[in-house]
Amino acid sequence: MTVKALLKNMVPKKIRNLRHLFFAWWGSVQYKNPSKSLFVIGVTGTSGKSTTIHFLRQMLEGAGFTVGSLSTIDFSVAGIQQLNDKKMTMLGKTAIQKFLRDMVEAQCDIAIIETTSEGRVQHRHRWIAYDAMIITNLYEEHIESHGSFENYKQAKKDIFSYVSSLAPKNKSGLSKTLQKAWSGETVPKVFVLNTSMPQVKEFYDCSVGEKYLCTVAGEKKYFTPNTADRELILDTVCTKKEGISFTLNKKDITTASIFGEFNAMNVTLGIAMLQEFGISLEQCIHLIKKIASPPGRVEFIQEAKQHGFTAIVDYAFEPVAISGLYEIVSRLAPKRVIHVFGSTGGGRDVSRRFSVGRLVGTKADICVVTNDDPYDDDPEKIIADIVSAALDVGKRIDETCFAITDRANAIQKAVTLAKEGDVVLITGKGSEQAMVFENGRMEPWDDREEVRKAIAMR
Repeated sequence: MTVKALLKNMVPKKIRNLRHLFFAWWGSVQYKNPSKSLFVIGVTGTSGKSTTIHFLRQMLEGAGFTVGSLSTIDFSVAGIQQLNDKKMTMLGKTAIQKFLRDMVEAQCDIAIIETTSEGRVQHRHRWIAYDAMIITNLYEEHIESHGSFENYKQAKKDIFSYVSSLAPKNKSGLSKTLQKAWSGETVPKVFVLNTSMPQVKEFYDCSVGEKYLCTVAGEKKYFTPNTADRELILDTVCTKKEGISFTLNKKDITTASIFGEFNAMNVTLGIAMLQEFGISLEQCIHLIKKIASPPGRVEFIQEAKQHGFTAIVDYAFEPVAISGLYEIVSRLAPKRVIHVFGSTGGGRDVSRRFSVGRLVGTKADICVVTNDDPYDDDPEKIIADIVSAALDVGKRIDETCFAITDRANAIQKAVTLAKEGDVVLITGKGSEQAMVFENGRMEPWDDREEVRKAIAMR
């Protein structure tokens, strides 16, 4: 056991988190509080955070803003992107503040930060001068990390309360491009909420500022906006050959190369934020046609086409996201679905192994269960748990369910099994650039490249 792991076991979590609090403060001092010079948008929620950031950044850039963003997918500063190879969403120590300073130096107008519940517990959001917060959704996930769903929800609500508590910025401190958005001298706090979320009223009550509420027509609405709030009503979502289409406040919207009906809400949340900058819905409709899906999110591997099958790499790792992915796959009318997947170790929810195993065991024709960032957990035990759940719903070992610890070999197996008309799914890592093993050891990894290698070896 490493010294770091030993200390982690010995020192209470609340005490350990004081270290993160210090570094959050020290980073703001060291880099001269860069967020004061940016309009800072946070994006939180259980799923869809990185994708919403990716869409929002592209739309803002299309509208003429210079943007920086930090997410699970990538780090972007003024149009220059690098894939996130840190295996961390909210970066530790002083890294977030350094990126914000880089954004200021690059003359960015806006910063978008993926803001997680674990980041809040570790105080990584502190000394960031947020102006806006978007929540995508909220459901049971990360329960073992937080102890209960109530604790998890409270961590998210604390983020909203924190943003509400910050003093409004004087708009003169922001870029001239941004200053045109508001008539007053100060910059309002802005909150974007999804009314399909059962807990939306609790988040609404934590939000002090302007509010945009995104509603799905025909679905249960858990909160009715006040007259002062702005509402965007999403309706008639469908999948076309070129991407999803939907109506927003009765205006037709068609995306290019964006798949998954769940992404209609991610796009809508981004559009709501654009409204704050004076960008009309009509302008947004044109901007949307130019945006693309993020890497590792429903990413089709083109090399599979010449062999007659479809290969898709996606980040989905929990039941809700995986179910959404299967909705996309069903539109492709595959002959068979061959699914490579696993479950993350390192204190993540153990119960997820069984729920994911049952789900994929039911949905896929062939399951290939493999490693997925085991951390200090026994990878064989993780795989055995998943396989047991898949067998419970009718899969047969070494016939319709394979247990292959080495992820490269698992991908090779799936690609070898694929026949014309099949879909091969590889989920859990997306565009992540590393695999994490015991004692935090990281090895370079990219599911997409491994799929391409496997196809080349057919």
